[in-house]
Amino acid sequence: MKKALGMIEFKTVASGITATDIMLKTADVEVVQANPVCPGKYLATIAGEISAVKSAIEAAERFNPSMLIDKFLLGNPHESIQPAICGALDIKNKSAIGIIETYTAASCVVAADTAAKTALVDLVEIRLAKGMCGKSYIILTGSVSSVTAAIDRAKAGVEDGMFLDSSIIPGPDARLWDSIL
Repeated sequence: MKKALGMIEFKTVASGITATDIMLKTADVEVVQANPVCPGKYLATIAGEISAVKSAIEAAERFNPSMLIDKFLLGNPHESIQPAICGALDIKNKSAIGIIETYTAASCVVAADTAAKTALVDLVEIRLAKGMCGKSYIILTGSVSSVTAAIDRAKAGVEDGMFLDSSIIPGPDARLWDSIL
């Protein structure tokens, strides 16, 4: 994956697909993931050099601002962000579990990046809006103190109104881990 990561989240599939085309025509970026999600929204994640991703996101935002729900640009995303979105992480240290839930996919990825950079935690999963009525969540693990610090910092960094809920499970049952992984 290239250095910078960006995402647009649109209210409609039509606006989202068109905005994705605009981003690709505006700058030298690659589509990491682009798809419709519940309830009829559209997410597109792009990667590239920071200036290219910034230009592409700005062009998508100008296209139809009334349909844009949220967006982000991470100039230096934590290395576990993309694998956590794809569900491709191999978790060895199953400790305390932390969960952060947000109203938008973009705010969820930003919260995950903040959490992963704040404390010694492993991202288990980033679930983006699929089957969630547009909401998203993060599952992370680490010591209770690390999970607490990561969640507190991530919550503080989520835009006003986009944070929904969080929880810390200090000693999760092994069967819970089996159901998560």
